[in-house]
Amino acid sequence: MKKLLKTALISAGLLMSASSFAADYPSKNIRLIVPFGAGGGTDAVGRTLANSAKDILGTSISVMNRTGGAGAVGMSFGARQRADGYTLTVVTREIASLPQMGLMQNTADDFKLIRMVNLDPAVILVPADSPFNTVNDLIAEAKKTPGKVKFASTAAPNFYLMALEQDQDIKLNAVPYNGSSEAIPSVLGHHTQVTMVTPGEAIAQLRSGQLKALGVMSEERISYIPDVPTLKEQGLNVTTGTWRGIGAPKDTPDEIIEILGNAFDQAMASAEFKDFMAKGAMTIHPLKAQEFTDFVKQDTELLGKFIK
Repeated sequence: MKKLLKTALISAGLLMSASSFAADYPSKNIRLIVPFGAGGGTDAVGRTLANSAKDILGTSISVMNRTGGAGAVGMSFGARQRADGYTLTVVTREIASLPQMGLMQNTADDFKLIRMVNLDPAVILVPADSPFNTVNDLIAEAKKTPGKVKFASTAAPNFYLMALEQDQDIKLNAVPYNGSSEAIPSVLGHHTQVTMVTPGEAIAQLRSGQLKALGVMSEERISYIPDVPTLKEQGLNVTTGTWRGIGAPKDTPDEIIEILGNAFDQAMASAEFKDFMAKGAMTIHPLKAQEFTDFVKQDTELLGKFIK
């Protein structure tokens, strides 16, 4: 009986301590880990969101770029920090893929996911003078000449490409490049014939007419390129893309997660953040903590089918 009472008192004390801690939160500056380099899309989204949220939280949010391992270094670092709400991490789709590939020890389970921030579909791009005018033109050529169509791959493996290849039972010749900043010039220079990136990564070349979009890999057409049909409209059941969100170490108190979630909701609804995302042709896709957690679990299972 005494042991049970002691355990109950300890538990009550811990709950009171956590509640008291959350009541004072935040009482100092917050650090946001970005697992990719300064100047990239993930960095820009993280910095703009941090700037939009700082006044709401009443404290500064400094950004730390911790790069390496296609995001593994930064996300693992963030997962292992003190669970006090003062170190947050931008988590990306790589948290669902890299652990399954044996390239990252930590997983999404090592975070409490706070909010999804954005979700962008992939778009299939070819040079403006390409003979391919629809995605079915591309597929027909790939079936006619297996492994001959040169694909500028922004990552290895490329899950956008794998989704299309698996659905259509085709094989392209994936030529590896270091991200969209190299893949897009490759296509423009006709070194390769096709690539797949997010709309924001190629919006300038699309608007200038240098690139032609064969299809967008989303459920519905997107506002930034409204004339581009989805793959589903063209008879293909393929949807894929990339996403970003914010996480905290898994033992962070729920009260703090709620405070942060509410702040990021307001930040994502701010004119500053909306204008930034619109200029970059990126789609705001806010999901709350449980919805985001469920989404990542489903995406992890989906990617597992390609990785096996």
